[in-house]
Amino acid sequence: MKRRRTPVLACSVVGAAVVALDGTVLTVAQPALQRDLHADVGQVQWTSTGYLVAVASLLVFAGRLGDRHGHRRVFAAGALGFAAASAGIALAPGIGAVIALRVLQGVCGALLQPATLGMLRTAFPPDRLATPIAVRTAVIGLAAAAGPLVGGALVSAYGWRSVFLLSVPPTLALGLLALTTREPHPGKTEAPARTAPGGTTPVGTALTGTAPAKAAPGGTASDRTAPGGTASAPDRTAPPPRTTPASPPAPPGLAALDPLGALLLAVALGLLVHGLVEAARPGGAGPGALAVAGAVVAGTVLARHERRAAHPLLPPELLRSVPVVAGTAALLAASAALFGTLFVATYFLQDVQRLNPLTCALRVLPLALLMVLGAPLCPPLQRRYGPRRTATAGAALLTLGVLLLSRLDATAGALPVGGCSALLGAGFVTLMVTATSVVVHRAPGAHTGVAGGLQQTAMNVGPAFGVATATLLLTLVPDGGFVPAQGAALPALAAVAALALPAALALPGGARGTRPEQAPPRPGRRPCVRS
Repeated sequence: MKRRRTPVLACSVVGAAVVALDGTVLTVAQPALQRDLHADVGQVQWTSTGYLVAVASLLVFAGRLGDRHGHRRVFAAGALGFAAASAGIALAPGIGAVIALRVLQGVCGALLQPATLGMLRTAFPPDRLATPIAVRTAVIGLAAAAGPLVGGALVSAYGWRSVFLLSVPPTLALGLLALTTREPHPGKTEAPARTAPGGTTPVGTALTGTAPAKAAPGGTASDRTAPGGTASAPDRTAPPPRTTPASPPAPPGLAALDPLGALLLAVALGLLVHGLVEAARPGGAGPGALAVAGAVVAGTVLARHERRAAHPLLPPELLRSVPVVAGTAALLAASAALFGTLFVATYFLQDVQRLNPLTCALRVLPLALLMVLGAPLCPPLQRRYGPRRTATAGAALLTLGVLLLSRLDATAGALPVGGCSALLGAGFVTLMVTATSVVVHRAPGAHTGVAGGLQQTAMNVGPAFGVATATLLLTLVPDGGFVPAQGAALPALAAVAALALPAALALPGGARGTRPEQAPPRPGRRPCVRS
């Protein structure tokens, strides 16, 4: 079993890191791409916006695909497609082809990202899942920090096309590795898992290898031998159980995937992200507001559709899970505050203090270092203090870092900037690892991919919201907006970071709070006892 977990961990960690590296590397390559392809600024902007919209709008649907068809298969398709799209961009003759292929790359990235969490949930038992999630987070932080340095070196030596060729070998290798790796089932290490009628395994069996005390929804607890299980002795003295109609099995094909719900969610998220990105551009407030209004309309139609759908894209049992919703909300608020703050800090260091990009990167280097070094410490903290206290401490550190940064003036030196950056990194990594662990742990086993899609959606929509908020507030104070102590952007972002505090307080309190949620027993059924 441990040998099977190694390739799963490698695919999950490296796959997520490649996507993170690709996003940060491109920012360095865009000026050279614009000059080489004779494109305007708007066209170059769409090389990033098209990718971001495609990813954000399809993450939840990609997670649903993984839940139904296997996260390993969806991961392999996403990785191989990502490699093919990257190679195509490196050979693209014009800006139009680059934009189209970037959208395709975003679609493949959406397939890849939720599967990285789904495969970890499948391969690792709950009490060991926090460590691989922490490793994944640390590698993502390292890749994001190294992106500008790697991108600058590649663009200077080989041109902008080499940036896209960089991601081809690892994603191609990961896709082939995923295709040749059997998806592990940790429940088999303890005892053979009983398979409920309909082909689904109860959550308690799949994750811990122990027989569930009661039947899971969608299955029946009978005295007959279940496929892959053992027969239990019938109770001849007890009266016959009251029969209740079994819930209908999920229909095969597209009906169970809720294509209309997926389309409405894609439209709503796509318009929302596009509106936020457009609002951050000069003169884009009107079109941005129109796009956000369209997102609200699409979201309203989606909510009405999901209430009536027989097999909704967003399962009600997942949306009723307080830990999953709270963890996702905490990630949304924290990512918005962090990336909006970094946006303001970059302009402050480069435009106000006149620092070159390398010196600017060195000033905020403690943020990346604390993310890399702090991620392995989060699992022991969760085991000792529980998710609620750990996440609340992370949200408090993040909020404090933004508040202190908002008090800096134009003469701030390396020490105060570095100290604030360290607080940002320590707070964000603590909150991110803890909230992600709770979301993945507490999601029902049949909806792990959808939960991973929600987590990744928050991590993609949050930065767009934070940057758009910072941009709009910076324009309100054109003369002193870039100086933190004279502007309104950072105080507002500190308030956004503070929104993560009530979300963190809603997480499970004890050290056992990351155990997966057990499905409620079906009425009228007796416990199924393993003989």
